[in-house]
Amino acid sequence: MKPLRTILGAATSSDKIIALAEGDDPRVVEGALKARAEGVARIILVGNRDKVITLLAEQGRSDVDGIDIHDPNDSPHTEAFAASLYELRKHKGMTPEQAQQQIRKRLNYAAMLVHEGFADGTVGGAVETTSDTVRAALQIIGKAPGAAMVSSFFLMLYCRDHHTVRGAHIFADCGLVVDPNENELAEIARASAHSYKALTHETPRVAMLSFSTSGSASHPKASKVVEATQIAKSLDPDLLIDGELQFDAAFVPEVAAKKAKDSPLQGEANVFVFPNLDAGNLGYKIAQRIGGAEAIGPVLQGLAKPANDLSRGCSSEDVLHMIAVTAVQAQHTEMQEKAV
Repeated sequence: MKPLRTILGAATSSDKIIALAEGDDPRVVEGALKARAEGVARIILVGNRDKVITLLAEQGRSDVDGIDIHDPNDSPHTEAFAASLYELRKHKGMTPEQAQQQIRKRLNYAAMLVHEGFADGTVGGAVETTSDTVRAALQIIGKAPGAAMVSSFFLMLYCRDHHTVRGAHIFADCGLVVDPNENELAEIARASAHSYKALTHETPRVAMLSFSTSGSASHPKASKVVEATQIAKSLDPDLLIDGELQFDAAFVPEVAAKKAKDSPLQGEANVFVFPNLDAGNLGYKIAQRIGGAEAIGPVLQGLAKPANDLSRGCSSEDVLHMIAVTAVQAQHTEMQEKAV
């Protein structure tokens, strides 16, 4: 998988520290060991210390260079982290006592490792729900300066023999924003294009998807996509984007020549923005389960520092891949901060 090797290679050069919030899950431990074997990141396993040690021993790796264990119940950082959490959330009514309790939850502790600079990014969701994973990231890490919202995408990799188009695509938003309005849809498009460029180093070609192509149907839902496209263009004139487009007109050059002959994408989009979460979630699962695409995500975008969500059905390979994506995001965030 050339796109995946590119991401793994970029992560290897970053030397970032990634905190894994469910470090006492067997898949997460195995994924962490694979990450160290690949050299894609240094790892902090957050969880019950005895359980983590047992899981490492079962893998024959009781002491691994580049892997640290943090148990929120006995960590020397817990008291300071609780104080920081209280300062962050006291305006919402959190008490010091509640902060002491909340910081012992692994998602909150892992997010605080990033907030306080002990880690460059965090990954959760192998056991915890998406809503809890995203809530910890939003409340503790927070939105990036200037970001209008937080959204998500799946990195879809097409590398099998039967795939007529090879490489990496982004599908957004497939995991977070349920029913974006035109302004939110435009922001998802712009953020997804930025993420595609950061991960693949290729030019994003953004298709705003609908059941209509270039006015073939008249409906408020199609009009929303048209308006979102216009907003994205006005905010980022250099962005290569078109919509509204049906998927085949965005993906197949021969179809684009008939349905959307004036489209600048010419049927070669690599970033696909779905009109709502129903369409996005169904679309990525169909591409994954029937089409055989490798799906990495949901990856969050718009946060001050990377925090990403695994599927609860993930494998150790999925953990490895998400660690790599998170490390590359952290590398890109650092480059942006230095450029300011």
